[in-house]
Amino acid sequence: MNQPDPQRPPVAVPEEDLIDVKDLLLQVWRIRYYILLSLVITLSLAYFIIRFSVPVYQVSSKFFVKEKESPLSGIFETTGLGMMGGDEMVLGNQMIILKSRPIAEAALDRLDFDVEYIQEEVFVQKELYQKTPIAVEVDWTHPQLANGLIRIRWSDRQTFTLSYEDTDFNQIFPDSDSREILEDPVSPSQTYRFGDWVELPMNRFRVGLTGADSKGELLIRLRDRFALVNHYTGENLQISPMDKQSTILQLTLKTETPAKGRDYLNTLQSVYLENELKEKNAMATNTIDFIDAQLVVLSDSLMYIENRLESFRSNNATYDISSEGSAIFEQLKELETELAQERFKRQYFQQLRNYLQREDYNQIVVPSGLGIEDPILNTLIENLLELQAEKSMHASRLTEISPPVREVNRKISDMNQSILELLQNVDQNAQLLITDLEERIDRIERTFGGLPQTEQNLIRIQREFSLNEDLYTFLQEKRAEAAITRASNTPSNKIVETALVNRNPISPKKALTFLIALILGGAIPVGFSMGRNYFNTKIKDGKELERKSQLNLLTSINQSEEKDNLVVFNQPRSGVTEAFRSLRANLNFILPKEQPAVIMITSSISGEGKTFSSINLASVYALSGKKTLLIGCDLRKPKIFEDFGLKNKHGLSTYLSGQEKDMQAIVQSTAYDHLDIIASGPIPPNPAELLITERFSHLIQQMRESYDMIILDTPPVGLVSESLDLIQLADVCLFVVRYNYSEKQFIEHINTLKKQDILKKAYLIFNGVAKKAHRYGYGYGYGYGYGYGYYAEDQEEKKSWKRWLGRS
Repeated sequence: MNQPDPQRPPVAVPEEDLIDVKDLLLQVWRIRYYILLSLVITLSLAYFIIRFSVPVYQVSSKFFVKEKESPLSGIFETTGLGMMGGDEMVLGNQMIILKSRPIAEAALDRLDFDVEYIQEEVFVQKELYQKTPIAVEVDWTHPQLANGLIRIRWSDRQTFTLSYEDTDFNQIFPDSDSREILEDPVSPSQTYRFGDWVELPMNRFRVGLTGADSKGELLIRLRDRFALVNHYTGENLQISPMDKQSTILQLTLKTETPAKGRDYLNTLQSVYLENELKEKNAMATNTIDFIDAQLVVLSDSLMYIENRLESFRSNNATYDISSEGSAIFEQLKELETELAQERFKRQYFQQLRNYLQREDYNQIVVPSGLGIEDPILNTLIENLLELQAEKSMHASRLTEISPPVREVNRKISDMNQSILELLQNVDQNAQLLITDLEERIDRIERTFGGLPQTEQNLIRIQREFSLNEDLYTFLQEKRAEAAITRASNTPSNKIVETALVNRNPISPKKALTFLIALILGGAIPVGFSMGRNYFNTKIKDGKELERKSQLNLLTSINQSEEKDNLVVFNQPRSGVTEAFRSLRANLNFILPKEQPAVIMITSSISGEGKTFSSINLASVYALSGKKTLLIGCDLRKPKIFEDFGLKNKHGLSTYLSGQEKDMQAIVQSTAYDHLDIIASGPIPPNPAELLITERFSHLIQQMRESYDMIILDTPPVGLVSESLDLIQLADVCLFVVRYNYSEKQFIEHINTLKKQDILKKAYLIFNGVAKKAHRYGYGYGYGYGYGYGYYAEDQEEKKSWKRWLGRS
């Protein structure tokens, strides 16, 4: 038998050291069926989530971006039109361009994504792609109700009906950015024929039957371009470098329709490469267009002069020029060719000035493409075009008032002004050179005045013809070079890997979903149980009571199933009776040997079982042969007399108040040997004053001479004050704490009394412990609980289980 140490000093145990792993495991074991039920529920929910959720797949591709590649470089490398000094293309810019709205719009122009076909399944709606029983053609030049579900039903192969299923639709108007919401549109009641246009105020489309089924139904959703672009440029599309040391981008698209996502990524990359090639060919195209315009004029002039030359030779029978005339002709030809080139340059400078003043940068031709080798002008033009390309990149995602766009506009304006100032200088230089050439030609022309008139006229026509022919040949060569460059250009970037579909859905993730369900299934009941225990203010754990209290726990008493308090007499083999025997044995080590003893039993509040404990402790002493007196000191709520079938007309109150002079007259014998009782008596008006009188102290002293054990059933110390005054009359004070009834704060009250040295010889009784608490270790004490078949109630329980098993 466990013995308490009456000299145990109070020990303050830190809260962090109070965690008992065994208690935690017992607590979990106690709720094992709830955990099992919770696991079944959460795992079932996880299964239904996976089963009835539309899976989301990931489609990815790899795209190579060439290092140090300027958007305009490599356009005219073979013709000397290369972009010198351009800034390198940063990888981040290409990521932004790939995700920009213009690129997305160009890709969507090639895809039939404006109609979604949706098939209803159990709890889910699944989109069909390409293989659909019907095909819908939408007239986007007509107002449309979009982004909502429309149900198409048909019962034969000729007609169908439609109905609006969603409550909200977007009203899309052609050539307008307005996107108003229309709620609960009225569905049309008529039927329509397959292949005919459905004409409605806010819809115009036609439906074709492409499947073999003669009846069926399908949901469709019209998607306008704005919504599609938002979808494919939003968070669903992610672009990131594959590695910090590489310039390969990975394009990742989340989609519920893998084939649709694959087609979009492949088309997006193709459109990007085509745009890049178109941008690289833009300068060559502008050069060809400019030269073609000049060739048209030259071709007409050349043909006219050629006809004049042939006519002159035929009419004058003159075909050759003399040696003197040939020398003069060659000098004039060389100077006039140079003069024509300078005039051509001035014409280009004037056209370039007009483009810059109008800020029309798309038609600008790089000077080097026309043989104008001015390094400063070429560099400035290249830088201007790169700034324009940078502005286009920003404009795809930013507004004109955003700081990056405003900054690039400032740079373009400065560059424009610098080019205009340079053009003024080079144009003046060209004009000076033209004037000089004209003067030199004029001096030479005066030297051949001595030649025959016919030869002079022939030389003039021949000079004009040769000049136009040389210029025409020069432009033809430049045009051929630009055309070859345009034909041989290829994109700098390329597709490394076309779009691939990861067949394992990224959402919902089966393993993760079941793992979360498993964790929640165990955590919810455990957390709820621990939370309930944490926030529970009732005392339910005997070990916790021992840890927190500065008093020793003498015994734990089971919850009695008897209707009255006489458990010891009525159930001598019960666990409750055995607990009181254990209490009696423990008190034998505390009380003085062979001397009468006074035991005071109290509690913090009413209802904790002090009267029950007093009656049964007195009963076990009486059964052991000790002459025992039980005194009801609770003058406010008399109780003891009822359990023994006695009267309360005379008792402790009548004696203490002086109404009864003889103390023996208030002692009542019970039906049980060795047990007498002093009832509380009628309720007095001043119970506290009566108990602290010398008359009560004298009564206790006198009864010590007649009885071996005196049990005092006193009022709760937390409600009245007289019990504290009675402690000094008792040899031992027993505090009763009731399972799942007494508040945890009562322990602090008891500890306070102990610290104040009011409780010098006090102990605890854990009363009313439920059977399940003993089963899981919460009723631990010095009088153990149920005896695993040893006590009478255990035998009855065992028999009931046998009967139940027999019936089953």
